[in-house]
Amino acid sequence: MPELARSAALITGGTTGLGFEIARRFMQEGASVVLTGRDAALGAAAEERLASFGAAKFIQADAGDPDQVRASVDQAVALLGGFDILVNNAGVGVQAGVLDTPLDSYDLVMDVNVRGAFVYAQAAFPHLEARGGSMLHVASDAGLMGEADIGIYSVSKAALVMLSNMLAIEGGRRGVRSNAVCPGDTAPGMRHMGPPGHDRPEDDPNGWIVPPLGRVGEAIDVAEAAVYLCSPRAAFVNGVALLVDGGMRAGMRTDRTPGP
Repeated sequence: MPELARSAALITGGTTGLGFEIARRFMQEGASVVLTGRDAALGAAAEERLASFGAAKFIQADAGDPDQVRASVDQAVALLGGFDILVNNAGVGVQAGVLDTPLDSYDLVMDVNVRGAFVYAQAAFPHLEARGGSMLHVASDAGLMGEADIGIYSVSKAALVMLSNMLAIEGGRRGVRSNAVCPGDTAPGMRHMGPPGHDRPEDDPNGWIVPPLGRVGEAIDVAEAAVYLCSPRAAFVNGVALLVDGGMRAGMRTDRTPGP
């Protein structure tokens, strides 16, 4: 039997990248899926691309807007009749050190990556509790070991990991699991990660440092971890921050040329 048979999932930021691949794998494993995102054209394209796996539905919603977050949860419940899984994947970032990050960029990153996940968790919780469901929060390896050139993004993902932990404690007592997955460098990169004031795709992954396993991560690597963490096989897994980084954080990097 498929791993997620008879499950229903709400996946935020699900129209491209990791969110889309998670949606695709969930549907392959039997789940009904609703996606959210800010861009209606990308949402329609995602529905079409997923049509061969079932009838995925798109809801236009900005994770940085609490009213849109709550409304999208209500719409998802109406479409799915309730749901078992919340995937907090929507995220943005800024390529800047902490001291060079403007306040408006800070607000955007924290509003989407942390407050958005918080509001989604609160709004979704009664529906997850009714079915003994689970939450998955897409954090980052940068939330476990900070990266100076994406400082506020690192701060936001560290906060998301801790939010997941606190939800695991409170929710676990009421039958709802909460876990985080922490991808390393994964292609395709985030659509919304540029210098302050810019919104552009990530640089060519050919320029990224390669982890010990010898390749940059792929979206399917994260999606497979997501399937496991949201499946009945992980029924006793709660409060985990699972690195999916090919071993990059296993130790000190040794692939750089020594200095003088």
